[in-house]
Amino acid sequence: MINLTTMLTENCTKSAVLFNSKKRILEYIAELAQQQLPEVTEYSILESLMAREKLGSTGIGGGIAIPHGKLSNVEKPILVFVVSKEAIAFDANDNQPVDIFCAILLPEDQCQAHLSTLSSIAKLLSQKELTKKIRNAETNQQLYQLLIEYCEANTE
Repeated sequence: MINLTTMLTENCTKSAVLFNSKKRILEYIAELAQQQLPEVTEYSILESLMAREKLGSTGIGGGIAIPHGKLSNVEKPILVFVVSKEAIAFDANDNQPVDIFCAILLPEDQCQAHLSTLSSIAKLLSQKELTKKIRNAETNQQLYQLLIEYCEANTE
């Protein structure tokens, strides 16, 4: 299993954000990711995420979405984890609104890593006990700690 702790940073982990549309939450994710990727414009990050959404929603059900995109001038994968205070309509495959967003931005040439990262995240977020704790995290710090602890406990 891939080590997600190396991809997650505290300033890309946000709890209780308030946005009311799919586009706005993706813009916010692009904004956060851009802080980690100074060589990439916020616009190209957003473009990459939107292009993937056009192929079909990354809402996997159960209030969870894993938006992702590939970027040509990026060295290592970046994870942006955002929890919305109120669920947002996201065209998820179960038609339920989404409140947990785990976005991944990957180097364009890492297709295999891309798939295993997506699968690791989907597996992690399929744990009901964890998603309940994620939704209850009151601060960014609390959310970040929770994710790091969970990832470390599940990589042994």
